[in-house]
Amino acid sequence: MAVFVKDLIDNVRVSSAYSTEILLEKEITTSDITRPGLEMTGYFDYYAPERIQLMGMKEWSYLMAMTSHNRYQVLRRMFQPETPVVIVARGLEIPEEMFQAAEEKGIAIFQSQSATSRLAGELSSYLDSRLAKRTSVHGVLMDIYGMGVLIQGDSGIGKSETGLELVKRGHRIVADDRVDVYAKDDVTLWGEPAEILRHLLEIRGVGIIDIMSLYGASAVKESSEVQLAIYLENYDTGKVFDRLGNSGDSIEIAGITIPQIRIPVKTGRNISVVIEAAAMNYRSKQMGFDATKEFEKRLGSLIESNKE
Repeated sequence: MAVFVKDLIDNVRVSSAYSTEILLEKEITTSDITRPGLEMTGYFDYYAPERIQLMGMKEWSYLMAMTSHNRYQVLRRMFQPETPVVIVARGLEIPEEMFQAAEEKGIAIFQSQSATSRLAGELSSYLDSRLAKRTSVHGVLMDIYGMGVLIQGDSGIGKSETGLELVKRGHRIVADDRVDVYAKDDVTLWGEPAEILRHLLEIRGVGIIDIMSLYGASAVKESSEVQLAIYLENYDTGKVFDRLGNSGDSIEIAGITIPQIRIPVKTGRNISVVIEAAAMNYRSKQMGFDATKEFEKRLGSLIESNKE
Protein backbone atom coordinates (compact mmCIF):
# COMPACT_ATOMS: atom_id res chain seq x y z
CA MET A 1 0.00 0.00 0.00
CA ALA A 2 1.56 3.25 -1.13
CA VAL A 3 2.23 5.98 1.41
CA PHE A 4 2.96 9.56 0.41
CA VAL A 5 4.48 12.43 2.38
CA LYS A 6 1.10 14.21 2.51
CA ASP A 7 -0.44 11.20 4.31
CA LEU A 8 1.67 11.97 7.40
CA ILE A 9 -0.19 15.25 7.97
CA ASP A 10 -3.53 13.43 8.38
CA ASN A 11 -2.25 10.46 10.38
CA VAL A 12 0.66 11.69 12.52
CA ARG A 13 0.93 14.85 14.62
CA VAL A 14 3.00 16.88 12.16
CA SER A 15 2.44 20.05 10.12
CA SER A 16 4.15 21.42 7.04
CA ALA A 17 6.88 24.04 7.50
CA TYR A 18 8.03 23.90 3.89
CA SER A 19 6.48 21.92 1.04
CA THR A 20 5.03 22.08 -2.43
CA GLU A 21 2.37 19.94 -4.12
CA ILE A 22 5.09 17.95 -5.86
CA LEU A 23 7.06 17.36 -2.64
CA LEU A 24 3.91 16.23 -0.80
CA GLU A 25 3.38 13.58 -3.51
CA LYS A 26 6.75 11.94 -2.80
CA GLU A 27 6.36 8.29 -1.90
CA ILE A 28 7.67 6.88 1.38
CA THR A 29 9.13 3.44 0.67
CA THR A 30 10.40 2.29 4.08
CA SER A 31 9.12 2.41 7.66
CA ASP A 32 12.67 2.83 9.00
CA ILE A 33 13.43 6.25 10.50
CA THR A 34 16.85 7.87 10.91
CA ARG A 35 17.91 10.33 13.58
CA PRO A 36 20.99 11.78 11.86
CA GLY A 37 23.63 12.08 14.54
CA LEU A 38 26.89 10.81 13.04
CA GLU A 39 25.93 12.33 9.71
CA MET A 40 26.21 15.80 11.24
CA THR A 41 29.85 15.08 12.02
CA GLY A 42 30.46 14.27 8.36
CA TYR A 43 30.24 10.46 8.58
CA PHE A 44 28.01 9.30 5.70
CA ASP A 45 29.36 5.77 5.03
CA TYR A 46 26.15 4.04 6.11
CA TYR A 47 23.70 6.86 5.57
CA ALA A 48 20.24 5.80 4.34
CA PRO A 49 18.78 8.83 2.50
CA GLU A 50 15.57 7.01 1.55
CA ARG A 51 14.41 7.11 5.19
CA ILE A 52 12.48 9.84 6.96
CA GLN A 53 15.04 12.04 8.74
CA LEU A 54 13.88 12.93 12.27
CA MET A 55 15.64 15.62 14.31
CA GLY A 56 15.19 16.03 18.03
CA MET A 57 16.86 18.16 20.68
CA LYS A 58 20.27 16.47 20.44
CA GLU A 59 20.49 16.72 16.67
CA TRP A 60 19.16 20.28 16.69
CA SER A 61 21.59 21.40 19.43
CA TYR A 62 24.59 19.99 17.55
CA LEU A 63 23.37 21.57 14.33
CA MET A 64 22.89 24.98 15.93
CA ALA A 65 26.40 24.86 17.42
CA MET A 66 27.89 24.88 13.90
CA THR A 67 28.73 27.92 11.87
CA SER A 68 26.15 28.92 9.28
CA HIS A 69 28.40 27.72 6.44
CA ASN A 70 29.08 24.28 7.98
CA ARG A 71 25.40 23.85 8.87
CA TYR A 72 24.39 24.52 5.29
CA GLN A 73 27.01 22.14 3.87
CA VAL A 74 26.01 19.29 6.18
CA LEU A 75 22.31 19.72 5.40
CA ARG A 76 22.97 19.88 1.64
CA ARG A 77 24.81 16.57 1.87
CA MET A 78 22.13 15.05 4.07
CA PHE A 79 19.23 16.05 1.83
CA GLN A 80 19.15 13.73 -1.17
CA PRO A 81 16.55 13.40 -3.98
CA GLU A 82 15.28 10.11 -2.50
CA THR A 83 14.80 11.62 0.98
CA PRO A 84 11.01 11.82 1.46
CA VAL A 85 10.78 14.37 4.28
CA VAL A 86 12.70 15.88 7.19
CA ILE A 87 10.81 16.28 10.47
CA VAL A 88 11.87 18.58 13.31
CA ALA A 89 10.34 17.55 16.65
CA ARG A 90 9.59 19.40 19.90
CA GLY A 91 8.54 22.57 18.05
CA LEU A 92 12.20 23.53 17.66
CA GLU A 93 13.03 26.49 15.47
CA ILE A 94 14.05 25.51 11.96
CA PRO A 95 17.27 27.26 10.88
CA GLU A 96 17.31 29.25 7.66
CA GLU A 97 20.04 27.01 6.22
CA MET A 98 17.67 24.03 6.44
CA PHE A 99 15.05 25.87 4.38
CA GLN A 100 17.72 26.78 1.82
CA ALA A 101 19.00 23.21 1.52
CA ALA A 102 15.44 21.81 1.37
CA GLU A 103 14.46 24.18 -1.42
CA GLU A 104 17.64 23.45 -3.35
CA LYS A 105 17.36 19.65 -3.04
CA GLY A 106 13.56 19.40 -3.22
CA ILE A 107 12.81 18.07 0.29
CA ALA A 108 9.71 18.84 2.37
CA ILE A 109 10.18 19.94 5.98
CA PHE A 110 7.61 19.05 8.63
CA GLN A 111 7.44 20.24 12.22
CA SER A 112 5.88 18.64 15.29
CA GLN A 113 5.26 19.69 18.88
CA SER A 114 5.58 16.08 20.07
CA ALA A 115 8.55 14.67 21.96
CA THR A 116 11.04 13.04 19.60
CA SER A 117 10.78 9.47 20.93
CA ARG A 118 6.98 9.59 21.01
CA LEU A 119 6.86 10.96 17.48
CA ALA A 120 9.26 8.26 16.27
CA GLY A 121 6.95 5.63 17.77
CA GLU A 122 3.89 7.13 16.06
CA LEU A 123 5.68 7.28 12.71
CA SER A 124 6.95 3.70 12.96
CA SER A 125 3.54 2.33 13.99
CA TYR A 126 1.75 4.11 11.15
CA LEU A 127 4.30 3.23 8.48
CA ASP A 128 4.65 -0.40 9.63
CA SER A 129 0.90 -0.94 9.28
CA ARG A 130 0.61 0.85 5.91
CA LEU A 131 3.74 -0.58 4.28
CA ALA A 132 3.46 -4.15 5.59
CA LYS A 133 2.97 -6.81 2.92
CA ARG A 134 -0.70 -7.82 2.70
CA THR A 135 -1.94 -11.40 2.37
CA SER A 136 -5.55 -12.13 1.42
CA VAL A 137 -7.35 -15.01 3.12
CA HIS A 138 -10.88 -16.29 2.55
CA GLY A 139 -13.19 -15.95 5.53
CA VAL A 140 -15.11 -13.60 7.81
CA LEU A 141 -13.30 -11.51 10.41
CA MET A 142 -15.42 -10.62 13.44
CA ASP A 143 -14.80 -8.63 16.59
CA ILE A 144 -16.33 -10.81 19.33
CA TYR A 145 -16.15 -9.42 22.87
CA GLY A 146 -13.22 -7.26 21.74
CA MET A 147 -11.29 -10.17 20.26
CA GLY A 148 -10.59 -10.66 16.56
CA VAL A 149 -11.94 -14.02 15.37
CA LEU A 150 -11.33 -15.25 11.82
CA ILE A 151 -14.10 -17.61 10.67
CA GLN A 152 -13.05 -19.91 7.83
CA GLY A 153 -14.45 -23.00 6.18
CA ASP A 154 -15.47 -24.58 2.89
CA SER A 155 -17.50 -22.55 0.40
CA GLY A 156 -21.19 -22.60 1.24
CA ILE A 157 -20.67 -23.79 4.83
CA GLY A 158 -22.41 -20.67 6.20
CA LYS A 159 -19.60 -18.31 7.19
CA SER A 160 -21.38 -15.13 6.09
CA GLU A 161 -24.68 -16.24 7.62
CA THR A 162 -22.88 -16.92 10.89
CA GLY A 163 -21.28 -13.47 10.68
CA LEU A 164 -24.72 -11.90 10.21
CA GLU A 165 -26.09 -13.78 13.22
CA LEU A 166 -23.15 -12.59 15.31
CA VAL A 167 -23.83 -8.99 14.23
CA LYS A 168 -27.44 -9.40 15.37
CA ARG A 169 -26.12 -10.65 18.71
CA GLY A 170 -24.21 -7.39 19.22
CA HIS A 171 -20.78 -8.18 17.79
CA ARG A 172 -18.97 -6.28 15.03
CA ILE A 173 -17.94 -7.35 11.56
CA VAL A 174 -14.58 -6.32 10.13
CA ALA A 175 -14.49 -8.11 6.77
CA ASP A 176 -16.47 -10.64 4.77
CA ASP A 177 -15.27 -13.01 2.05
CA ARG A 178 -11.80 -11.50 1.62
CA VAL A 179 -9.72 -10.49 4.62
CA ASP A 180 -6.46 -8.63 4.03
CA VAL A 181 -4.03 -9.58 6.79
CA TYR A 182 -0.51 -8.44 7.62
CA ALA A 183 2.05 -8.83 10.39
CA LYS A 184 1.90 -5.64 12.44
CA ASP A 185 4.97 -6.80 14.35
CA ASP A 186 6.68 -10.12 15.09
CA VAL A 187 3.76 -11.48 17.14
CA THR A 188 0.68 -9.51 16.06
CA LEU A 189 -1.50 -10.39 13.08
CA TRP A 190 -3.82 -7.64 11.88
CA GLY A 191 -6.79 -7.85 9.51
CA GLU A 192 -8.87 -5.39 7.51
CA PRO A 193 -11.39 -5.54 4.65
CA ALA A 194 -10.66 -5.01 0.99
CA GLU A 195 -11.73 -1.44 0.25
CA ILE A 196 -14.35 -2.54 -2.30
CA LEU A 197 -15.98 -4.86 0.27
CA ARG A 198 -15.86 -2.56 3.31
CA HIS A 199 -19.03 -2.92 5.47
CA LEU A 200 -20.56 -5.30 2.89
CA LEU A 201 -21.69 -8.89 3.43
CA GLU A 202 -22.99 -11.40 0.90
CA ILE A 203 -25.85 -13.73 1.80
CA ARG A 204 -26.81 -16.41 -0.72
CA GLY A 205 -30.40 -15.88 -1.84
CA VAL A 206 -30.48 -12.30 -0.53
CA GLY A 207 -27.47 -10.73 -2.20
CA ILE A 208 -25.09 -8.06 -0.94
CA ILE A 209 -26.16 -6.11 2.14
CA ASP A 210 -24.59 -3.05 3.74
CA ILE A 211 -24.13 -3.86 7.44
CA MET A 212 -23.51 -0.24 8.42
CA SER A 213 -26.70 0.97 6.73
CA LEU A 214 -28.86 -1.80 8.18
CA TYR A 215 -27.43 -2.16 11.69
CA GLY A 216 -25.55 1.10 12.33
CA ALA A 217 -21.97 2.15 12.97
CA SER A 218 -21.76 0.01 16.12
CA ALA A 219 -22.02 -3.15 13.97
CA VAL A 220 -18.81 -2.57 12.00
CA LYS A 221 -15.13 -2.15 12.76
CA GLU A 222 -12.48 -0.83 10.39
CA SER A 223 -9.72 -3.29 11.36
CA SER A 224 -8.83 -5.72 14.12
CA GLU A 225 -6.09 -7.90 15.50
CA VAL A 226 -6.59 -11.55 14.51
CA GLN A 227 -6.24 -13.60 17.68
CA LEU A 228 -8.23 -16.78 17.02
CA ALA A 229 -9.19 -18.79 13.93
CA ILE A 230 -12.39 -20.86 13.73
CA TYR A 231 -12.70 -23.45 10.97
CA LEU A 232 -16.21 -24.64 10.14
CA GLU A 233 -16.53 -28.05 8.49
CA ASN A 234 -19.36 -30.42 7.73
CA TYR A 235 -20.07 -32.94 10.44
CA ASP A 236 -18.92 -36.44 9.55
CA THR A 237 -19.14 -39.39 11.92
CA GLY A 238 -15.81 -40.59 10.56
CA LYS A 239 -14.00 -37.42 11.63
CA VAL A 240 -12.49 -36.95 15.05
CA PHE A 241 -13.25 -33.60 16.69
CA ASP A 242 -11.69 -32.25 19.86
CA ARG A 243 -14.02 -32.79 22.82
CA LEU A 244 -11.79 -31.65 25.68
CA GLY A 245 -10.27 -28.50 24.19
CA ASN A 246 -6.65 -29.58 24.38
CA SER A 247 -5.86 -30.24 20.70
CA GLY A 248 -3.51 -27.27 20.42
CA ASP A 249 -4.18 -26.81 16.69
CA SER A 250 -2.83 -23.65 15.05
CA ILE A 251 -2.38 -22.06 11.64
CA GLU A 252 0.28 -19.73 10.27
CA ILE A 253 -0.73 -16.62 8.34
CA ALA A 254 1.75 -13.98 7.14
CA GLY A 255 4.41 -15.60 9.31
CA ILE A 256 2.34 -15.34 12.52
CA THR A 257 0.97 -18.43 14.27
CA ILE A 258 -2.52 -18.21 15.83
CA PRO A 259 -4.61 -20.94 17.53
CA GLN A 260 -7.32 -22.65 15.48
CA ILE A 261 -10.49 -24.41 16.60
CA ARG A 262 -12.35 -26.80 14.27
CA ILE A 263 -16.12 -26.74 14.75
CA PRO A 264 -18.41 -29.34 13.09
CA VAL A 265 -21.52 -27.94 11.39
CA LYS A 266 -24.78 -29.87 11.21
CA THR A 267 -28.51 -29.21 11.39
CA GLY A 268 -29.66 -28.03 14.79
CA ARG A 269 -26.36 -26.52 15.96
CA ASN A 270 -26.39 -22.79 16.67
CA ILE A 271 -22.93 -22.04 15.31
CA SER A 272 -22.91 -18.38 16.32
CA VAL A 273 -23.48 -19.33 19.97
CA VAL A 274 -20.77 -22.00 19.75
CA ILE A 275 -18.32 -19.46 18.30
CA GLU A 276 -19.18 -16.99 21.08
CA ALA A 277 -18.44 -19.69 23.65
CA ALA A 278 -15.19 -20.62 21.89
CA ALA A 279 -14.06 -16.99 21.93
CA MET A 280 -14.93 -16.54 25.61
CA ASN A 281 -13.24 -19.83 26.50
CA TYR A 282 -10.09 -18.79 24.66
CA ARG A 283 -10.09 -15.45 26.47
CA SER A 284 -10.55 -17.31 29.75
CA LYS A 285 -7.50 -19.46 28.99
CA GLN A 286 -5.49 -16.32 28.23
CA MET A 287 -6.46 -15.01 31.67
CA GLY A 288 -5.25 -18.18 33.37
CA PHE A 289 -8.37 -20.31 33.77
CA ASP A 290 -8.43 -23.50 31.69
CA ALA A 291 -11.60 -25.59 32.06
CA THR A 292 -9.86 -28.61 30.50
CA LYS A 293 -7.13 -28.58 33.13
CA GLU A 294 -9.75 -28.12 35.84
CA PHE A 295 -11.62 -31.17 34.52
CA GLU A 296 -8.42 -33.22 34.40
CA LYS A 297 -7.65 -32.14 37.96
CA ARG A 298 -11.10 -33.22 39.15
CA LEU A 299 -10.80 -36.50 37.23
CA GLY A 300 -7.45 -37.19 38.84
CA SER A 301 -8.87 -36.48 42.30
CA LEU A 302 -11.81 -38.81 41.62
CA ILE A 303 -9.48 -41.63 40.50
CA GLU A 304 -7.33 -41.18 43.59
CA SER A 305 -10.38 -41.22 45.90
CA ASN A 306 -11.72 -44.40 44.26
CA LYS A 307 -8.38 -46.10 44.80
CA GLU A 308 -8.68 -45.43 48.48
